[in-house]
Amino acid sequence: MSTNSRRVLVIEDEPDIARLVALHLEDLGCEVDTSHDGRSGLARALDGTAWSLLVLDLRLPEVDGLEICRRVRSSATYTPILMLTARASELDRVLGLETGADDYVTKPFSVVEFTARVKAILRRVEQLARKSPVQLRSLRAGDLEIDLDRRIAKREGQVLDLTAKEFDLLVYLMQHSSRVFTRAHLLDQGGGPPTTLLSTP
Repeated sequence: MSTNSRRVLVIEDEPDIARLVALHLEDLGCEVDTSHDGRSGLARALDGTAWSLLVLDLRLPEVDGLEICRRVRSSATYTPILMLTARASELDRVLGLETGADDYVTKPFSVVEFTARVKAILRRVEQLARKSPVQLRSLRAGDLEIDLDRRIAKREGQVLDLTAKEFDLLVYLMQHSSRVFTRAHLLDQGGGPPTTLLSTP
């Protein structure tokens, strides 16, 4: 995926924030579309466009951000999601991630942090996209199987309930199964705070 092919959908009901986000995404070379309510945003997100990223507000009129996130994640095509939220509680942040968001930024947010998180998401996705189609189709190790196109992990035929970061980390480990990694390296590869996979004793 080249920089010129990056298309980003911003779903944000506050016009000033939407313009600010769009401006900085354009500085990263992205083509940006904007929706200002949940209903139109959901329709745009699922209209068949190959979005490189959704920047999604949690609180939206008509359809909220969590419902949009759920609907996007239930579709056949994987689209990265960066959630914007004014809710600062840990529970709300965890709920967003478990619903399927790749990352989140809490309002009011630092522009530097926002652009860094966008670049981290796009970098991970574009690294996977550079793999050959055969490599991308699936991974298997014993009773563990990963469908990389649909971003589904199964063990003994049962779908595993993983966050987006946990899924990426599992893929990374399976692609480098002969290597030994430190916890610090894996946290760096995950691009953020510890995941359940790393925090389990």
